[in-house]
Amino acid sequence: MAQNNAGAGNQHGLVSVLLARFSAFGDVAMTIPVIYSACRCYPDVNFVLVTRPAMTSMFVEAPDNLEVVGADIKGEYAGVRGIARLVAQLNARHHFDAFIDLHDVIRTRLIGLFCRLRGIRVSRLNKGRARKRALTRMHNKIMLPLTSQRARYREAFFKAGLIFSEHFDGLYAGRGKADPALFARIHAPKAEGERWVAVAPFAAHAGKIYPPELMLKVIRAVAARSDTTIFLMGGGEQECRVLESWAESLPNVISLAGKRYGFGAELALLNHTDAVLTMDSANMHLAAIAGAPTISIWGATHPYCGFKGWRTADADMIQLPLTCRPCSVFGNKPCHRGDLLCLKAIKPEVIINKVLEKIDR
Repeated sequence: MAQNNAGAGNQHGLVSVLLARFSAFGDVAMTIPVIYSACRCYPDVNFVLVTRPAMTSMFVEAPDNLEVVGADIKGEYAGVRGIARLVAQLNARHHFDAFIDLHDVIRTRLIGLFCRLRGIRVSRLNKGRARKRALTRMHNKIMLPLTSQRARYREAFFKAGLIFSEHFDGLYAGRGKADPALFARIHAPKAEGERWVAVAPFAAHAGKIYPPELMLKVIRAVAARSDTTIFLMGGGEQECRVLESWAESLPNVISLAGKRYGFGAELALLNHTDAVLTMDSANMHLAAIAGAPTISIWGATHPYCGFKGWRTADADMIQLPLTCRPCSVFGNKPCHRGDLLCLKAIKPEVIINKVLEKIDR
């Protein structure tokens, strides 16, 4: 029987556990501290995470008892029959004792249904939807911090009988720093006295994006330092065009947008940075778990919604104390004011000073 390194044994004798989280990138990244901790606390339990194929390479330095499976749920495993076939194939290989739903959407509920039909125990993430609505509504907000998403993931494990504390200190904690060979295609190892800053200025929704013309002022000020190299990160055709134009017009700035180096290379690079500047986005979560000093900018969303970066200090989350915030959990709802003042009123100098403070520390 597996022993929990935090002091509590596995009272339910689980041998093989199925996990599921399909999207989004940031939410999948937030599973990593929790899943790795569970794996390390229960080394005799086999954990299998099913996720989208594009997400699998995110799980670098994974514990030996974790297998990450990419499943195309919009293609090969689409629909009810596809999900049934996916469960049958995975269970034939692993003979699961439990399924932990870390997503709680229709597809993962179907996985849970087919697991129950096979006698497999099911536990599920509690999204706390009612509290989120109370926090983001226009009037009579209940302005209190909600349970973090990582804590919600842990609770889903606890319901399955897997009780553990955090056993995660960053993706590369065991080796100190990531091997520079992992990002050799991007850049040579950092030279003595050189400073590296990564900037990810975009997000999935407008309510989470600092105005590009203001962000350019930030990047220009930091790039003016001769000892500092800036790496721009992003995806999508429009983002790539913007970031490439910035890199071409500024010294010491390199755009990684659209280069497709892969999670392994980019996470290793982030591990060597002196500061990462992001929005409330997937890059915030990736930088944090990579062990990078992470500064985040918040607009329509708010850390109270439970999605702050792993071990990110409050002082490193730049935001304005507007009473209309948050107006959305994910930044995808119309601005209550109609002008996104929460982002436009953040002065570039505040961000510049925070970045310089990090790299000079």
